[in-house]
Amino acid sequence: YPYLSIAPWPAPRILRVNEVHSSPPERRPIRDLPDELISQIAAGEVVERPASVVRELVDNALDSGATQITVRLLAGGVRLIAVEDDGLGIPPEELPVALRRHATSKITNLHDLETVATMGFRGEALAAIGSVSEMALLSRPAHQTSAFLLDARSGELRPTARGTGTTVEVKELFFSTPARRKFLKTDATELAHCIESVRRHALARPDVGFAIWHEGKLVEQWRATLVPGDANVRGALARRLADVLGDDFVAQSVEVRHTEGRVTVTGRAGLPDAARARADHQYCYVNGRFVRDKVLTHAARSAYEDVLHGHKQPVYALYVEIDPARVDVNVHPTKIEVRFRDSREVHQAVRHAVENALAAPRAALAAAQAAQAAGAPAATAP
Repeated sequence: YPYLSIAPWPAPRILRVNEVHSSPPERRPIRDLPDELISQIAAGEVVERPASVVRELVDNALDSGATQITVRLLAGGVRLIAVEDDGLGIPPEELPVALRRHATSKITNLHDLETVATMGFRGEALAAIGSVSEMALLSRPAHQTSAFLLDARSGELRPTARGTGTTVEVKELFFSTPARRKFLKTDATELAHCIESVRRHALARPDVGFAIWHEGKLVEQWRATLVPGDANVRGALARRLADVLGDDFVAQSVEVRHTEGRVTVTGRAGLPDAARARADHQYCYVNGRFVRDKVLTHAARSAYEDVLHGHKQPVYALYVEIDPARVDVNVHPTKIEVRFRDSREVHQAVRHAVENALAAPRAALAAAQAAQAAGAPAATAP
């Protein structure tokens, strides 16, 4: 399904772990996509659960240049999902357009689709979400004196109060399709999925603050660890990883920094002793987008084959940077799958990146053991 509207012009660059964001970009207008471009888009998936809505709305908030995103939920997101941001906002005349299927500001031609640099690009999210819920858009660009609220069901547009940015309210998810609503899990389970959806975004964007409220209580908060002008992006990412995955993850992992050909791999890889029974701490990103990809998973696992045995699962957060023209994100409606032009190139880069990162502590350990066996004091690692 998915894509909406709030996109700036030129398209904002997704945060790389070795660079700092520039000033917020200007926005470009929301327009209907031409038919020939619509035919090239992999779309059509329906909204599965509250977490699907959260993922799409947070994607749009990030594309709008937001620095603070707040997610408010009731009943695990079934009764209410409200995503608030401080991004560029949407002018009132474009709010009705944003609700139309295949209306977006993020791509305008086939070249844009083949070199996507934004989280969203399909122009389907709001239309899909609005068809199975009671939805309202509330937005105010910086140059406007007041915000405007659009009721998606009635089409009523009226002025209201709000600071610069956008709020999307989704109430009573699946109220018009009760057969789908009965397949939802408990509120606690749906809430956990929503939190995980935001967590995946937070791990890639240390320059953005995130807060999740449920039933009026703050359940998760990750403050921005990278401020404008701060050149220590690596330190900011490490702090965000510690905030989201815990201090133990950073303490029991090594930094990954490797460039091979046209692929750069950064992040952190867990030491063998930090392996878990489940693969629930494995995060892979391609140009800032969380993905589940067999090439990346196999490459990472291959790097651990000599040091990890049995059914233990390694932990890692890996960020792959590659020319957008060499990776196709228009493969699956959820955008969680990608296709590489040269998967072998990417596989080797990721495997070598993790192997090299793990080799340093192994070499230090071997030297310490050899020194101890020889009766000499072990050298202290720098």
